[in-house]
Amino acid sequence: MRIEHADLSLVGDREDNQDRVTVIASEKAALLVVIDGMGGHSDGSRAADTALRSLIDSFQQTPQPVFDPLGFLHTSLARAHDEVARLGSGQSIDARPRATTAICLVQDGAAYWAHVGDSRVYWIRHGKVQVRTRDHSHVELLLREGKITEDEVATHPMRNFVECCLGGDPAIPEMTISGRHVLAAGDVLLLCTDGIWANLKDSDIAGFFRDDVQNLRAWLEALGRRAVQASAPFSDNSTAAVLRWLPN
Repeated sequence: MRIEHADLSLVGDREDNQDRVTVIASEKAALLVVIDGMGGHSDGSRAADTALRSLIDSFQQTPQPVFDPLGFLHTSLARAHDEVARLGSGQSIDARPRATTAICLVQDGAAYWAHVGDSRVYWIRHGKVQVRTRDHSHVELLLREGKITEDEVATHPMRNFVECCLGGDPAIPEMTISGRHVLAAGDVLLLCTDGIWANLKDSDIAGFFRDDVQNLRAWLEALGRRAVQASAPFSDNSTAAVLRWLPN
């Protein structure tokens, strides 16, 4: 595979960083992961660490290219959920560690992705959003039902209410899994936690990854700084992974 990738995680205006990110690339496949830990200082971090370790193990233990990408995404997320849920056994339902996540598998010239909660995947072409995942959140539901507008999302009192996540209830959470998306040269896949997108428009985010962008890491870092500035002085942890598909 001919790809380039980068990742970053900024603490923002928080005291600690409960986000996690990784990109694992082999000769035949790559996996991008972002995770947003939810809970108190230690619980959010434990949830994120546990989910990340589980997802990495699933990828490393699977022959590549992955024979059944959609099955891999579903099974890997279910396994990560089970491991995070076990962290909260014996705790009250409200106190259990949780996390949101977005993951993306790239192989054979195509991308497959999945998410739980409000961590997102953006598929960007020529500096414009081709596809973006739709959050598992209360405001996203209101938006789809036409009860609020895009402009009202940022100020809605329930903007941070996530409908599902890894951990908490032992039952497997709702997860959205994409089909196969064939990549063209220059296409960019961006995975990010809500600290990146919370106060930026989708078009602004995609604009950081135009066709003339040479240094992918530098532009990802610029996006991270913009996200933190846009939410200051109450910015969240801001975390992202990015991959660009290169021409042969």
